[in-house]
Order: sequence, then C-alpha cells, then structure tokens
Amino acid sequence: PTLSTQLVWEKRFEIMVGIARGLQYLHQESRLKVIHRDLKTGNILLDGALNPKISDFGLARAFSGDHTQVNTHRVVGT
Repeated sequence: PTLSTQLVWEKRFEIMVGIARGLQYLHQESRLKVIHRDLKTGNILLDGALNPKISDFGLARAFSGDHTQVNTHRVVGT
C-alpha cells in the first residue's frame, strides 16, 4: 500500500496476530529461547504481503530451552 492508504482493521489484526506468533515462537517453540527486550513498532518490518517480521535483536537475550525463566539486571529499550 501507498503511504496515503490506511490499513483496514482486519489487516491490522492479522499483523498483530503475526507479531504474537513470532513472539510465541521465540519464547516457547524455538530450541534457543530468545527474549527480545526492545520490541516496538520501529522493530517490526512488513514484507510485500504485509507479513510482520521482528527485527533488531541487538538487545536480545538468548538462553537454552531447558530454562523456564531468566533474570536480567540491565534495563534496556526505554
């Protein structure tokens, strides 16, 4: 879509569900669990079909799949 085109709510909802599925994969389904720690609209890219892609993992924290929780002492992404 062009910049002057607004997305209908159904498409916006599809984008939000896609982001949630991506986070679920990173947090629960991936062999290596990833906590992004800087998720914001600027770090969500849309491909040509408007499918969301989570980007910018510079502040992410990864841990092995056998951990169920992880502690962090650094405040990031504010």
